[in-house]
Amino acid sequence: MNDVLRLNHGSDVYVVRSCHNEDGTDLLALGGEHSVEVYQISTATTSRKLATFHVGNRITALAWSPRSVSPSRSDEWVVEIAAAGIDFGLHLLTKSSSSAETTFQFGGGLSGHHGKVNDMCFCGGRDEDNMRYVATVSDDKMLMVWDLHPPLDISSAILSPGGSSANDDSSSPSSRPQPTAYAISFSHPLTTVDSHPHSSKEFLVADCRGSVYLTDWRTDPHQTEQGTWRHSIVVELTESRAISNSLLATSSQWSGFAAWRRDSADIVGVSCGPRFAIWDLSKLRGGKPLQVGTSFADGGYTFRWCPTNPDYFAISAHSNTRGAVIHVHNIGYVHAQPSVINIAPAPHRIRDFDFIAVCTQPVLAVALGHQVAVFALGDDH
Repeated sequence: MNDVLRLNHGSDVYVVRSCHNEDGTDLLALGGEHSVEVYQISTATTSRKLATFHVGNRITALAWSPRSVSPSRSDEWVVEIAAAGIDFGLHLLTKSSSSAETTFQFGGGLSGHHGKVNDMCFCGGRDEDNMRYVATVSDDKMLMVWDLHPPLDISSAILSPGGSSANDDSSSPSSRPQPTAYAISFSHPLTTVDSHPHSSKEFLVADCRGSVYLTDWRTDPHQTEQGTWRHSIVVELTESRAISNSLLATSSQWSGFAAWRRDSADIVGVSCGPRFAIWDLSKLRGGKPLQVGTSFADGGYTFRWCPTNPDYFAISAHSNTRGAVIHVHNIGYVHAQPSVINIAPAPHRIRDFDFIAVCTQPVLAVALGHQVAVFALGDDH
C-alpha cells in the first residue's frame, strides 16, 4: 500500500479509537501496554502527537468524551478520554491547550467490574448528559453506567475523609467526587457497547454469543413488579445460526461485536464468528435481520461502520492464519465479494482498527504490533 502513515507506539497496541465528535474528527487514540497516546491526523499521511497518558497497565478499552475538541477547530482545544485497564480499573484522561495531562482513577475495588472491561462509550444524544455518563461492559456480564459528576461523593465520605491521597495536591483530579455506577446484569459475558448521537437513553450491548440488546439504561427496574434487568431491554436481536453455532462450540473463540450506523439510529451491524448481520430497527420482522452474510469463514472480529461513506462497513479477521486482513462490504451488495485489504502476511493479526473521518475518502487506522498504520482507501480498494 502506498502513502501509509505509521505511528509507532513503542509497545503493542491493543485499542484504536478515532473521535467522531464534530469538532474532533481528526483525533486518534492508541491504547498500549502501559499508556494511551493521542494524535491529530491532519491528512492520511501527516500527524502530530498531542498527549501521552501513563496508565501503568495494559489498556483494554477507550472512549472519546464529547468534550473533546481538536486544535484544528479551536485554539482552546481539549482532549478527554475514558480508558479501562487490564486490572479492571477505569481512568479519565484529560489534557487541554492550557493544562498538562491529568489522570483521574475510578471504578476500582468493590464498586467496579470484576472481569476484563471489553468496551466502553459515552452517552449518546446532544445535551450535556452525553459527557457526564460513560458505559462499560465486561466479562463479568455487567453493563455499568458511570456518573462522572455525581452530586454527592459517597465513596470519599466513607473511605477517604481527607478527600485526596498522599501524593495529590488540592488541585489534582482526585479531589473531585468519585463517580457512581448504575449496573445492569446480563446472562452472558458482554463484549461491546455503543451509543448513538440521536438518543441519550439507550445503549447497544452485545454479548459473546452474538446476541444484541437495545438497552434503556434510564429505566428504573424497581418501578416494575419483578425488578429484573429484562425490563431495561427495549429490543433483543439474535441471529439464529450464530447462536446455534456458539452453543455447539463450532468456533474456538466466539465474540459478538455490534455497532450503530452513525447516520441512522435504525441501522445496526453485528459480527459473530464467520457471519455478520444487519438489522433495521424500523422493520424488525419478528427480530430477523434485514441482511446476513459471511465475511471470514474462520471467523470475523471487529465490525466498524464508515462515518464518511455510511453504506460501507468493515470487518477484521479474527484468526492470524489469514494474516492482517480487513474486508470492506457495501450494505447494498452484502452478498457480493468484499473489497479485501491485505495489510500484512501471516502470522500478523489485527488487534483493532477504526475509521477516521479526516477527509471525504475513507481512512483506516489499523493496530499491528507496535505500530498503527493509517491509510486512505482509494479507488483500487
